[in-house]
Amino acid sequence: MARVLAVVADLMLASRVEAPLSAAGHEVTVRPDPGPDAAGFDLIVTDLDLPGAEAVAAAGPPAIGFYSHVDVATRRRAEAAGFDLVLPRSRMARELPGLAAGLLERRR
Repeated sequence: MARVLAVVADLMLASRVEAPLSAAGHEVTVRPDPGPDAAGFDLIVTDLDLPGAEAVAAAGPPAIGFYSHVDVATRRRAEAAGFDLVLPRSRMARELPGLAAGLLERRR
């Protein structure tokens, strides 16, 4: 399957990203920042609450950003930055494997 970079600092939130993607057969790396090799992953999933998170959209691979559903300003910044998908945490938690599969399929 795919190599996924999860840019998440909060451990509880990281498990909500890592567990379903790993169960779907993806190799998931969790970090609090993207690091210099982010372009080498097939997909990036990012917590938009992290400082500078919008820069992840420019790393190259498809990018999913998630945010608190009440934070409309963050959503707008992420959309303007070029994230492929920007969604509330609750939707990310429910639908992440399917959303990731859709983005990865489009990339092929």
